[in-house]
Amino acid sequence: RVDKEKMEITDRMINDKHVRLVRKADGDCVEEVVPADEAKKQVITDAQVLELAEYAKAIEKHYGCYMDMEWGVDERNDKIWILQARPETVWSRKEKSKTSEKASTLDAGNRDIIVKGLPASPGNAAGKAHVIINPEDIDEFKEGEILVTAMTAPDWVPAMKKAKAIVTDAGGMTCHASIVSRELGIPCIVGTKSRSHEATTSIKDGQMITVDATNGIVYDGVLEDIVKKPEAQVSTGAAAEYVPVTGTKIYMNLGDPDLAQKYGVLPCDGIGLMREEFIWTTFIHEHPLHLIETGRSDFAVNTLAEGMRKVCQALAPRQVVVRLSDFKSSEYRDLKGGDKYEPHESSALLGWRGASRYYDPKYTPAFKLELEAIKKVRNEFGFKNLQVMIPFCRTVEEAELVTNLMAQEGLARSKDFKVWLMAEIPSNIILADQFNKYVDGYSIGSNDLTMLVLGC
Repeated sequence: RVDKEKMEITDRMINDKHVRLVRKADGDCVEEVVPADEAKKQVITDAQVLELAEYAKAIEKHYGCYMDMEWGVDERNDKIWILQARPETVWSRKEKSKTSEKASTLDAGNRDIIVKGLPASPGNAAGKAHVIINPEDIDEFKEGEILVTAMTAPDWVPAMKKAKAIVTDAGGMTCHASIVSRELGIPCIVGTKSRSHEATTSIKDGQMITVDATNGIVYDGVLEDIVKKPEAQVSTGAAAEYVPVTGTKIYMNLGDPDLAQKYGVLPCDGIGLMREEFIWTTFIHEHPLHLIETGRSDFAVNTLAEGMRKVCQALAPRQVVVRLSDFKSSEYRDLKGGDKYEPHESSALLGWRGASRYYDPKYTPAFKLELEAIKKVRNEFGFKNLQVMIPFCRTVEEAELVTNLMAQEGLARSKDFKVWLMAEIPSNIILADQFNKYVDGYSIGSNDLTMLVLGC
């Protein structure tokens, strides 16, 4: 932390760094375990810390508001690069509502604080903590408990939907637990290890705790004055709220089909990203190739179609864009029967995923189940507002192979059926004029922009 006026470092918080990616001579990278004596060391120099602080001051002065900035250091010459800067929307709002925050943490000094972390999804809750270390124990989680774990993944969603609140050891504001919790409206605190202590070792299984996810604090016991909602917070309904007309269309992200009815009444232009993985992990639980081998393809098709139908019906006639399956091999392996079909990859994030699976003879039968479900929603249920998005498409040739395969299965691009591309790698932008032959548009997020700048 740096004093902006004196430009002095006032305090330090150095996180554990257990793994690192090291560039190989041939341009690839390999994951290494960080030696214990280096894991706690400060990575950048004090001079670089102060240099970053100067950049932060200049950028905030230029834009006239709090800014969220991302940066990187070139290992070849130690030069600092500012990768991205955008208006900050979490701490700036906290500044504007200091009075209400003080009320929620009244007399905090006289209370037993167990851990602190990042306030990823606001809200307060109290109840019994259920500490889960091994994902195999997810089925033991009960409705209304507070989930305490190291970190979450797509296969944790069924438990997350039952949780009154969530607390994790690791993660940031854009990790899986944060995103899903905000979508589900569940109070969530992440990254306790980097802010204080590991929640999974500090909180006892079965302990009664209070989660103040507005401020990122977990207290011992049930604190009624924090949990109770002031009358002023009672919603009067979205219908009474004035919504300005904008030239830019506003699309929502939605993964859980059961929330479609609730959020479908909001004044948006549709769903820009419906993650198919939610349906697999919440309602299906089994690897698609395992379902085919055991003669239960219809179960996958019908369950996928029903999930998509719920969202399309709630949003109709507005557009709903479903992202085709984008599990990594490690996540597919966690589904029932997945061990038989999935490779062990050192970097699953950059491995066999997205478009590269769809045309692979080993996986094409599973991909066709997704296409059958989409056709069922559009043709049998009659919801023509359903569109699709192709994730992680590395080359123009992949886009051609996938869209040709879709057309062969009866899903050719047309006036009322659009195919979107999730732009996640530099080639999607650099070769956009060539990708345009096979897709109708692009979806891009802030993390993807960072990857494009870095050239990852």
